[in-house]
Amino acid sequence: MKRLNTILNTIIGAFVGVLIGHGVYVVWNFKTRPELYAMQSAPWYTSILVYGAFTIVVLLICFVIKAIIKHKQKKK
Repeated sequence: MKRLNTILNTIIGAFVGVLIGHGVYVVWNFKTRPELYAMQSAPWYTSILVYGAFTIVVLLICFVIKAIIKHKQKKK
């Protein structure tokens, strides 16, 4: 169980890190090259929102698994 908890913590940290890194990159890219984003029909921050939604789903799944593990450990 401890190994699974470590794996879940790693997954959570990785997805949050990717979201932050992608967000910083997109904001920097928009500030330096706004003409690239002017051609798109979607706003420049759309990819950040998609990454954020996907990250939230993964985090919810991980936290539910962690809660189930904690509940099973309390029963023992």
